[in-house]
Amino acid sequence: MAYYHSYYGRKKKKSGFQKFIFRLLLFLIVLALGAAYLLYEIMYTPNVWTKDGKPESIYVPTGAHFSDLENMLFSKGLIIHRSNFEWLAKKKNLSKLVKPGRYLISNGLNNNELIDMLRAGKQTPVQVTFNNVRDIYQLAGKVGRQIEADSASLIGLLSDSAYLAGMGKTTQTVSTIFIPNTYEFYWNSTANEFISRMFQESIKFWNKQRKEKAAEIGLSPQQVMILASIVEKETNKKDEKPKIASVYINRLQHGWRLQADPTVIYALGNYNIKRVLNIQKKVDSPYNTYRHRGLPPGPICFPSISSIDAVLNYDKSNFLYFCAKADFSGYHVFARTNRQQQVNADKYQEALDKLKIYR
Repeated sequence: MAYYHSYYGRKKKKSGFQKFIFRLLLFLIVLALGAAYLLYEIMYTPNVWTKDGKPESIYVPTGAHFSDLENMLFSKGLIIHRSNFEWLAKKKNLSKLVKPGRYLISNGLNNNELIDMLRAGKQTPVQVTFNNVRDIYQLAGKVGRQIEADSASLIGLLSDSAYLAGMGKTTQTVSTIFIPNTYEFYWNSTANEFISRMFQESIKFWNKQRKEKAAEIGLSPQQVMILASIVEKETNKKDEKPKIASVYINRLQHGWRLQADPTVIYALGNYNIKRVLNIQKKVDSPYNTYRHRGLPPGPICFPSISSIDAVLNYDKSNFLYFCAKADFSGYHVFARTNRQQQVNADKYQEALDKLKIYR
């Protein structure tokens, strides 16, 4: 009987110990499952909210710290549970991996997706557009509002003779690097990256076909762009540009002065002039085509593609003159003789006088 009680006691103790281990294991399993669920929630539950469900852009500047990134996200109200984002960002070492750029934040992203995108620098490009540009200052202003490079850094390079010489350009011909259009860039592009890309784009633009057409006219691509800049300032009517180009090409081939009013306005630097006076046509400037034969030393604006192609595909005409129509429609009347031109010019001058436009 004593043996039975001893065995029974040991069995009872062993059974109690097993229950303890079982409960402990069960507790640890529940704890682990809870931690796993919590981790899953932190990582994969949607934690980004955007207004109206539309993607929101953030711009992370070069040299930004994690605190700067947080401020951008939090100030826009993009993060639902901030502590969850901060905890996972710390675990994934985002604080040391902040990369500059423009990031498109979509509604419903989870923390893991957002942090991985920011860590990897998977930014969304911006569409950089520039047109109707007169000079490098206007260009720098427009582009500087679309990428990280500021206008001062752009102007600095575009005014640097040594830098431009590397591309075969001068401060007078620098605008021939740029073909006005829309281009895709990373927002954090530098001034040098922007200009270098534009130089490559101009090389692509001047393909074999365009170069051959320029050669047929007897002009280099750069000279085509100079002439196109005058056409650009003469009219905004695309259907009329090839005819205006023909007048100037005919004058060049005859050895005449171009006598283009826009070159006088450029030489004077007064872009409010609506009526070029005879006294103004005497301004001493290499850009004044009333005084100097041939093309000016550089473009008077950044010509559009339509103006460049209008020169390359100019109308084959005998016109040597043109004058703005007296109806102020923006179109012009064309003439082959000076007598015809004078009649047309008188009508336009009378129309200006009626409106009391004297300068």
